[in-house]
Amino acid sequence: MQRIEHILPWSSPGTERRLSVFRFGSGPCKAYIQASLHADELPGMRVAVELKRRLRELEAQGRLSGMIELVPVANPIGLAQVFQATHQGRFEFASGNNFNRDFFDLAEAIAPALNGCLGDDGPVNVRLIRAAMQAALESLPPATSELQGLQQLLLKHACDADVVLDLHCDFEAVVHLYALPQHWPQLRPLAARLAAGAVLTAEESGGSSFDESCSLPWLRLARCFPEANIPLACLATTVELGGMADTDKPQAEARAEGILAFLAEQGLIAGDWPPAPQACCEATPFEGAEYAYAPHAGVVSFLQPVGARVKAGDPLFEVIDPLDDRHSTVCASTDGVLYVRERMRFAQPGLWLAKVAGRTPIRQGRLLSD
Repeated sequence: MQRIEHILPWSSPGTERRLSVFRFGSGPCKAYIQASLHADELPGMRVAVELKRRLRELEAQGRLSGMIELVPVANPIGLAQVFQATHQGRFEFASGNNFNRDFFDLAEAIAPALNGCLGDDGPVNVRLIRAAMQAALESLPPATSELQGLQQLLLKHACDADVVLDLHCDFEAVVHLYALPQHWPQLRPLAARLAAGAVLTAEESGGSSFDESCSLPWLRLARCFPEANIPLACLATTVELGGMADTDKPQAEARAEGILAFLAEQGLIAGDWPPAPQACCEATPFEGAEYAYAPHAGVVSFLQPVGARVKAGDPLFEVIDPLDDRHSTVCASTDGVLYVRERMRFAQPGLWLAKVAGRTPIRQGRLLSD
C-alpha cells in the first residue's frame, strides 16, 4: 500500500489540510473509489474503512491484478465544518458552493488538441485521451481556493480510471445509484450486490457532479469525433449507501464485500467471488424522479417507509400547521419506489421532503438538487 499526501492550497497561516490517497496493487486496469465528498455523509467513509482493511489483505495475498486508489476522506474541508454541534458537510462555508458541483469540463478542454489525432484503434484512443486529460489538469493555473484545489486533485486521480465509485448517502434512503444509461448493463451486478432499491440514469443531470465529470467526457468526445472509435472508457457512478445513519459495522462489511466482488468482475481482483444475485431493481430515468414538496409550513409525518412501492395517488406524508390547524396530505403523482425521505420533520419552503423513482419522465433541464 502506498499512501499519497496532497496539501490543499489556501490554508490559513498556521494550518493546513491534506488529501490522503491510498494506492493498492498495480496493473493496466485502475479503479478509483472516494467517500464522503459531502463530508457529513458518513456511510461511505465507514465502508471505506472496511475496503482499506480488505485491500491490504488482498494485496498481501497477491490477488490484486490492477491498481485501486481509495480516498476514505474525499473532503477534509467539509469534515471540519461543524457549527454549533451540527455537521455542515454539503456546502463550503466560504463560498456557499456545493462540494459536488462544478467540476472541470475535461471534454471541452481537450477536444481541440485531439482533432485529427484519433482513429479506429479504441485502446490507442483511450491512451491518447487519458494523456490529454492529465495534461489539461496539470496545465491549469494555480487553484484560487481550497475547494478548487481539492476538486482538481480528485479529478487528477480519477480521470485515468476504468472504474470510478463515488460513495455518498442521502438523508433516509434505500441504496441507490446514479449513472449514465449506457453504463447500466455493466453496473447491474453492483446494484444487485448492494441490494439497491433504485437506479437513476441520465446522460447529463446538470451541475457537473464528480461522477459525470469522469464518465461524460467519453460520451461527449465520441459524439464530437464520430469517425473515431472512442469507447466509454470510464465506468463511473454515484453510489448512495442508504441513509446518513447507516454506519453499522455488519452493514459496512457487507457493502465493502459487494464492491470488492464487483471490482473482481471488472478484472481488478483475482480469486473466486460469490456470483451477483439475480434479483435486482430496474433502472429508471432520472427525469422520472418525483420530488415531493409540502404546500405550507408544519410538522411532517411520513406515511410510507423508504423502499415502499407506491402508485400515483398514494399518500407520502402529511403536514400539519400546529397554530392554524392546516392539514395537508401530499400524495405521489407517479408510480414508483419511494427511495429517499428528508430527515428533518418540519416543512421548509422550497425544500423537497420525499423522492419517488418513476418510469415515466416528468422533469427536464437540471435534474440534480443542490
